[in-house]
Amino acid sequence: MTTILDGKKTANALMSELSATVQSMIARGVTPGLAVVLVGDDPASAIYVRNKQRRAESLGIRSVKHVLPASTTQATLLQIIAELNLDPAIDGILVQLPLPAQIDAQAVIAAIAPDKDVDGFHPVNMGRLWTRQPGVVASTPLGIMALLNHYGISVAGQHAVIVGRSNIVGRPLAGLLLNQDATVTITHSKTANLFALTRQADLLVAALGQAEFITAEAVKPGAVVIDVGMDRNDSGKLVGDVAFDQVAPLASAITPVPGGVGPMTIAALMMQTVTLAKRRLNE
Repeated sequence: MTTILDGKKTANALMSELSATVQSMIARGVTPGLAVVLVGDDPASAIYVRNKQRRAESLGIRSVKHVLPASTTQATLLQIIAELNLDPAIDGILVQLPLPAQIDAQAVIAAIAPDKDVDGFHPVNMGRLWTRQPGVVASTPLGIMALLNHYGISVAGQHAVIVGRSNIVGRPLAGLLLNQDATVTITHSKTANLFALTRQADLLVAALGQAEFITAEAVKPGAVVIDVGMDRNDSGKLVGDVAFDQVAPLASAITPVPGGVGPMTIAALMMQTVTLAKRRLNE
């Protein structure tokens, strides 16, 4: 029987534990602080930011939001980041992507203090990941690892195939999997004979942003399938990168869309905000 990896249920269980931690920190005089910066009026970004804020507030995390017009200059955004870097009450800084065309996203990411880079995108944190040093990790990959751990799925000795090479999911997830002794193959749009590789996967991760691209012919029977996609099919239905109805009967475990990786991403963001705030307790 296929196990449905319920991200919503798992995230709620993790957040219940985290809430107790936050209340204990507040009692000791430290309230975790998360600053979210939103530039422009992209509807999807606005929804993501609202969901993150609601989750933070439900836990007792202090959430500060900066909403800037789409015409904001890079200089203005960098100044706000510089101020947040110096604010002792802010433990984590998140700049919602994508940014308007006039702003260099890489310059913005690099401007965030590495120890406040709650999204884990700073080159320093990416380097820490790949050299097995403690640091912040991108929220979606961290959430995936937490979900696998919750269901007792070990990746050690397993062949993991990731479809997608973004800095947000594919690359950092490869680092996390490798650090837990998986053998990792990263594939992408230029990979030859893609399905020949995906069919070898004990753990298959689809993170390419193409509705129902992964079909039954691409999956090895008994594989664990993680669907990071959030797409609309031709009928307008919200689906993932995996053709769920085809693949679920083949898989030993699979994430649904919605309700799989999405809730775990926000949960991981909250966990890392609290981890960063714990430094103030130690100080």
